[in-house]
Amino acid sequence: MSPAAAPAPTGKPEPENDVKLTFWDHLRELRKRVLLALYGVLVGMVAVGAFVEQLFHHLMEPVLKTLPEGHRQIYFTSYIEPMMVYIKVALYGGIFAAAPWVLYQTWQFIAPGLYKRERRLVVPFLFFGTLLFYGGGAFCYWLVMPQAFPAMAAFASDQALAPMLTMSEQLTLVLAMILGFGIVFEVPVIIAFLALIGLVSAEGLAKYRRYAVIGNVVAAAIITPTGDPLNLAIMAVPMIVFYEIGIVLARLLGKKKAPETAIKPV
Repeated sequence: MSPAAAPAPTGKPEPENDVKLTFWDHLRELRKRVLLALYGVLVGMVAVGAFVEQLFHHLMEPVLKTLPEGHRQIYFTSYIEPMMVYIKVALYGGIFAAAPWVLYQTWQFIAPGLYKRERRLVVPFLFFGTLLFYGGGAFCYWLVMPQAFPAMAAFASDQALAPMLTMSEQLTLVLAMILGFGIVFEVPVIIAFLALIGLVSAEGLAKYRRYAVIGNVVAAAIITPTGDPLNLAIMAVPMIVFYEIGIVLARLLGKKKAPETAIKPV
């Protein structure tokens, strides 16, 4: 009796843990990861809660420096506003403090759909994801804001105009800029991940490069609250550079197409 013929290789590796999950299983797993991420943010809020007043003053420094000497004050319009502002500072502080934990929960949600060799990238994913997120926030605070706020104040150079800045509005603006830059700096990691699971390819990203450049400039104009060309360039140039880095990472990490096997005639 001749041995059974081995199945012909398909050229496509099979997952090590080929577990089929239903739609509801995915929803339950997503709910679990979201809750764990929120718990991490809550712990971060408690950790920074004792320093919200100091954090608020640090966040307002780029704004206050644009005001004349002797008039560097920020106002509140109701007695509840300072409390709400400090809660918002604690919330965003918790998000920044828990960023590595949130990224880890994101990875844990997508890891079951990856191959074993792809799961080993968890450490680089967490390291570079956290580094870029914090780097984006620092880049905004130390380089963008010192240029952006004086440019915005220059529009009110009329002597008949006097600024009366409120806590809530200025904090919302500052936090939106910092968080926006933090997310923008995540572009290489996001592209690398999408390439890893096969949703994008280096060839496709390169093909639509010119559209991506236009989109980046438009996004930079929306995120930066001033039309000053310098501030626009400070935002747009890193976005374009990160897109190019994403193309390189997609080429290195993207799924390779299986080679076509020629069918030999019998």
